[in-house]
Amino acid sequence: MIFLLAPLAGFTDAPFRKMCADGGADGTYTEMVSAAALAHGNVPTRLMLEKMEGEGPLACQIFGASECDVAAAAREIEKVADRFVELNLNAGCPMQKIVDSGCGGRLVEDPPKVYSLLKAMKENTSLPVTLKTRLGMHRATPAIMELLDAAESAGAAKIIVHARSVGQKHGGPLNLELLAEVAARARIPVIGNGSVKTADDVAAMAAAGVAGVMIGRAALAEPTVFARLSGRPCGKIPGPAETAVRHLDLVLDFYACLAARFPEAHVPDADGIASIKMHTHLFRYFSGMPGAVKLRSRLSSIRTLAEVRDAMAPFAAATGDAARTAQPAAPQN
Repeated sequence: MIFLLAPLAGFTDAPFRKMCADGGADGTYTEMVSAAALAHGNVPTRLMLEKMEGEGPLACQIFGASECDVAAAAREIEKVADRFVELNLNAGCPMQKIVDSGCGGRLVEDPPKVYSLLKAMKENTSLPVTLKTRLGMHRATPAIMELLDAAESAGAAKIIVHARSVGQKHGGPLNLELLAEVAARARIPVIGNGSVKTADDVAAMAAAGVAGVMIGRAALAEPTVFARLSGRPCGKIPGPAETAVRHLDLVLDFYACLAARFPEAHVPDADGIASIKMHTHLFRYFSGMPGAVKLRSRLSSIRTLAEVRDAMAPFAAATGDAARTAQPAAPQN
């Protein structure tokens, strides 16, 4: 069974993907990349395709509702295809602004559109094309078998199924029985997704017959969750403070390289990028520890790198974690 990091908007940038690759993930996914923005040359969107050395196998996920947009995006991604192992279409994101735009989860209601989008992608890239979706718009109206047929007919190499409806978002029970029916019927590999946090969760997914699991939210506080659940060694498991320091080092290195290579992108300086990228991660890393509540109330006022380091210091002292410094890592060309 393979263990993959799910695409998470606002989280799965290159530094965090590197953390998860080091933590045992067999593969990772970019944040959701807007096909329309990429097709129209949006610079910040273009930067979402950048990769760090040592990340391991990386897939690019796009979202869109226009065959022209996803085709143009696929052609742009083809220019840097050596960075990626697959090109994935999101047809399951439950975020309201994505659904309202006709993308993401809205597509579960239109399997013929999913077929057309996948076909347009496949015709414009040499990468394997895959689909990430959900069981249907609502629990009572599953559409997953039609979506599976659309994916297979379009030549998709794999389907990733979050075992909830779009309407459930990230809560409520998984429908593993229906996921098992999908896995039994599919002629392509099926990856299971949805609240995988424990060994029991992995066992339940395995019993459904999937070829692998995709882990999202559980990795945000524990980038080494992949090693823990797979039982495969990944070296020393760092404590929370060491994890936070390592993450900050990677963020500073990566975004400094981006700023130097792409001055027109106006990448925030060290103060800005540290406060933006570490804001939510810090609370997750230190959740449940003494001082975490105070840290949470303080995070909204943190604006500088020095303040980020100062917020981390009490937890390092309390746990005795050593501050490990990352080696500089430049984005790959």
